[in-house]
Amino acid sequence: MVKLDYTEENYRVDVEKLNYYAHQYYVLDDPKASDEEYDKLYRKVSAFEEENEELILENSPTRRVGDILLEGFTKASHLQKMWSLEDIFNLDELRKWIQRVHKFEESVSFFCEPKFDGASLNLIYEDGKLIRAITRGDGSVGEEITQNARTIQSIPLNIPHKELLEIRGEVLIFKDEFKRINEIRLNEGETLFANPRNAAAGSLRQLDPTVTASRNLVFLPYGVGENSLTNKLLSQKMKEIYKMGFREPPMVFECKTDDDIEKAYIKMNKYRENFSMMLDGMVIKVDEISAQEELGYTVKVPRWASAYKFPALEKTTFLKNIILQVGRSGVVTPVAIVEPVNIEGVKVERASLHNFDEIERKDIRLGDKIIMLRSGDVIPKIIKVLSHEREDEEAFIRRPKECPVCNSELLDEGALIKCQNMSCSARVVNSIIYFASKGCMNIDTLGNRVSALLYESKLVNDLSDLYALTLEQLLALDGFKEKKAQKLLDAIEKSKGIECWRFVNSLGIEHIGEVASKTLCKKFGSNLEDATLESLLELDSFGEQMALSVLEFLRVNEQKLVKLKMLIKPNSESKQEVDVNSKFYAKTVVLTGAMIKPRDDIKQMLELLGAKVASSVSKKTDFLIYGQSAGSKLEKAKSLGVTCISEEELNEA
Repeated sequence: MVKLDYTEENYRVDVEKLNYYAHQYYVLDDPKASDEEYDKLYRKVSAFEEENEELILENSPTRRVGDILLEGFTKASHLQKMWSLEDIFNLDELRKWIQRVHKFEESVSFFCEPKFDGASLNLIYEDGKLIRAITRGDGSVGEEITQNARTIQSIPLNIPHKELLEIRGEVLIFKDEFKRINEIRLNEGETLFANPRNAAAGSLRQLDPTVTASRNLVFLPYGVGENSLTNKLLSQKMKEIYKMGFREPPMVFECKTDDDIEKAYIKMNKYRENFSMMLDGMVIKVDEISAQEELGYTVKVPRWASAYKFPALEKTTFLKNIILQVGRSGVVTPVAIVEPVNIEGVKVERASLHNFDEIERKDIRLGDKIIMLRSGDVIPKIIKVLSHEREDEEAFIRRPKECPVCNSELLDEGALIKCQNMSCSARVVNSIIYFASKGCMNIDTLGNRVSALLYESKLVNDLSDLYALTLEQLLALDGFKEKKAQKLLDAIEKSKGIECWRFVNSLGIEHIGEVASKTLCKKFGSNLEDATLESLLELDSFGEQMALSVLEFLRVNEQKLVKLKMLIKPNSESKQEVDVNSKFYAKTVVLTGAMIKPRDDIKQMLELLGAKVASSVSKKTDFLIYGQSAGSKLEKAKSLGVTCISEEELNEA
């Protein structure tokens, strides 16, 4: 509790102080308070807000991390297009690019900055407030991830500029943070991120914003879209952006000639390993805004910018061993352990191997001399095996038969090898998260953080344990008060008697999603254990792979399934009548493109009209409903003569 003499004015001062500390630490790399001092002040502010919800300031640091799970990401359009860049790789290509620029504009200068290896993000500010954050997507439409972006400390929630402004930048994970995250994933049996770029992109798209917040992402701006800034030079415009509270890049250059640019490139490449973040090149932009407008764009890229890529880094070493990692979805991934080798100042001991099919395709064997490629990747790839120097022709790498964590028999489908045991410790937490998600049991408040806490505290080692939780057990956990604990228990209780298809979908059976779950429930109800190979193959759209996956799941988990079913008592009866007079009745419908309405709502409406909603277009497809930016599915549907209906036409029907 906050002391009685802690006033609203004290609270406002402390919020400003916390924001100052955060800016100094995350943007300027110049800490002005210890972690202990910051945490103590943060707790004081948080406690005041808990008792005075009506007084919470919009720029409070507590507003950066929400505890509400996202149900999914909606599509959102950029105000101005986010373009790709033309790549150049050597001095000759640089000079040719500059010659093309000079054909349009003879007297120009250039602004050069690092090409960060991360995930592009577009921030939209209005009246000085962050109103939307959108991933790059296809350049015109991306996914809105505003709630996640608010957790990134180097993204200001408020800026002094009051007019509409789009700020483009790269979301990064620094090298040390990337190493920390992968060490955690390794200890938890999760598949390692291949590189910081993948880690940053994956962290941005978490449905639980607290996971995004835990990854210590960093945003560095590199340009603007829609804006009313009057600067004549891009370099001046970016300096103004930095003054608004954004982090500056570690190295920029203002150049006049191709020789100046080449010297800048050589210097940046030389010191790239000293930077906190990964770089994969240098971006060159015409500095004069008027010249940029005159140069314009091709179909794909701006004529006034290019990416001068750094050379790929290759080294030769030896493959010592293969270790197996079991992800939380049960997928078993091989990782190569190599003779340690130094690549541009980085000690490399592991190499990425996506699956056992790749091992067989590249004919990789233990003890082989290999060539590894590192091009912006902390975990390199094996690109070639020097088989002519092989000493042991019989040192084959065998496909695993048993899970290295729980010793259960593995399901081998070629590219994917998976542990189906729901009680495997490598799978449990992810199983809980998926089980509780909206498209499954829809258990509110049971997200990533709570699921992990329940497992780590040994309260939930199996899905059925959820239904044995008590108020006393939850109150003993960190962060649980009576209101929150009771809300979770009520949500778990409410999930009993849920529709059969949700129950089946929640089991996480490989290849069995929402549509297949509904098909199974129409045939077997909740008695999935009655399924046989023959009866499964008789089902519409069920192939041998899907049928065998169901049977393998039942073989490993039948007793757990029966126990869980007895606790939940799923409802096999449909709660709403289907419109048998609809033109969609008994028809197969596919959705594609960015929809205005939530896709789940459209699917539910179509199913009430008697339609079967499928995921891919085939000769059996009767209708295709398309939204914005519809691509290959729409083209394929037209080529097959499928009736295509826009979302607007569907709503008008």
